[in-house]
Amino acid sequence: MTAYWCERAWLGPSDVASAVRVDVDGDRITAVSRDQPQGEATRLDGLTIPGLANCHSHAFHRALRGRTQRERGSFWTWRDTMYGVAERLDPDTYYDLARATYQEMAMTGVTAVGEFHYLHHGADGTPYDDPNAMGHAVVAAALDAGLRITLLDACYLSAGFGKPPEGVQRRFSDGFADGWAERLGAFDVVDPRVVVGAAVHSVRAVPREQLPTVGDSSAGVPLHVHLSEQVAENEACLAAYGCTPTALLADAGLLSDRLTAVHATHLTVADVATLGGTGCFVGFCPTTERDLADGIGPARSLVDAGSGLTLGTDSHAVVDMFEEMRAVELDARLASQQRGHFTADELITAATAAGHRSLGFPDAGVLAPGAWADLVTVDVTSPRTAGTGAGAESVVFAASAADVSSVVASGRLVELDAVTVGHNLSTAIAAVVPR
Repeated sequence: MTAYWCERAWLGPSDVASAVRVDVDGDRITAVSRDQPQGEATRLDGLTIPGLANCHSHAFHRALRGRTQRERGSFWTWRDTMYGVAERLDPDTYYDLARATYQEMAMTGVTAVGEFHYLHHGADGTPYDDPNAMGHAVVAAALDAGLRITLLDACYLSAGFGKPPEGVQRRFSDGFADGWAERLGAFDVVDPRVVVGAAVHSVRAVPREQLPTVGDSSAGVPLHVHLSEQVAENEACLAAYGCTPTALLADAGLLSDRLTAVHATHLTVADVATLGGTGCFVGFCPTTERDLADGIGPARSLVDAGSGLTLGTDSHAVVDMFEEMRAVELDARLASQQRGHFTADELITAATAAGHRSLGFPDAGVLAPGAWADLVTVDVTSPRTAGTGAGAESVVFAASAADVSSVVASGRLVELDAVTVGHNLSTAIAAVVPR
């Protein structure tokens, strides 16, 4: 039994309370009480919010940060660098890089991560003796860093609408959706902190006739997909199948409230209505979407249509969920030349409760009895947050990852320091970045 006394706590939309005591037994919250004396409870100064859900991660992309901007940072400099890292990873180096990346996340308030995982096999496409060795490495890395994880094992069969995988892409492919499903079915992990989900890498990477196999084989677990990230994807899909990527997924029966459409940037009005009407989540990753010049998605329209908004750091150009929160609003302002698309409460909910639900942790992302014991405390006296009011708006529009002063994840205090995590990242990246 542990108790935490929060100077202030965000307990839900329009509900910031003072002197809140949170009782924890193991990995669960047992009680939340207002207007309490500190007593013997551990004091958390600042504003405490639920743990953050990073719903879209490619852990190995952390090695790209600061290395893809040469020649003004074209898409090709980014992709070439990414493939160079991908071809050098093995289960051991992947574990080291993923663990260090997840440690960075844990320090910044992330308590659960959705790892969109497609590095399945050896560099030449040959499966490891354990065909899920790379997936097991990622799961172990997250747990060792103190995070819960949803492994979103991605089906990737084509380099683009019938084009076979080539080069490093061969390690992504299981040949056919049945082969992917067989490998995923053999994934052996039993831990309440781990959800084994599924993903369609994209409509270009899984042929239309094989999409239903992915859906049927992953029934009952989270299913994610890169959707309409670039205009070129939409144009190629229209040329190949005569419909948008959203319509293609709908025809294959993949749209439901267990699906998260990641990016969802270039959508038609009909696409927005279809996604919202089927209750799909949408996963926005604004810092990556602007780093890759992908565009600004219709977040407000999707939410109004019925989709739940979630957030991720994707390629980890920045690992800062506070930046992702405010970027949704600020990018919408740039696109529309109008302010006021989302409230701070809506954006915190996207980064907490909605995100955890999309990862298969419906009992997380809230400070309430029975929920996972995730408490993230933000310093409200830093140079960035001082004088901002110490409310929801301070978290979204003033704070940064550097303002996180305490993290409790699954009932455990995260004890990581910047020097150690920086060293771990430097060592892991040096082992896989081409010289």
